[in-house]
Amino acid sequence: MENNGYKDEIFTKRVRAGKRTYFFDVKSTKSEKDFYITITESKRVGEEEYEKHKIFLYKEDFEKFREALAETIEQVQAELLQHGEPLEHGEPVKLE
Repeated sequence: MENNGYKDEIFTKRVRAGKRTYFFDVKSTKSEKDFYITITESKRVGEEEYEKHKIFLYKEDFEKFREALAETIEQVQAELLQHGEPLEHGEPVKLE
């Protein structure tokens, strides 16, 4: 995708989840020498209207973010879900 003379979108993954859609995008900086991830939640709030929330995640924070997300999911699975109850849409999530 071209934007202001540079290619900024390297990869995108869309996850549909009911009324929400999540986008995981890898983007390059203007210099194209570095990259970062954006995580966007898009939620329909009207006929043709969407509310969007975005998180920017820089490469130096990837591992800390991954560890925190994995720990949070494991906590929910171990302490908050009924024993053996799957997360919505199937299998328990493992981030390794």
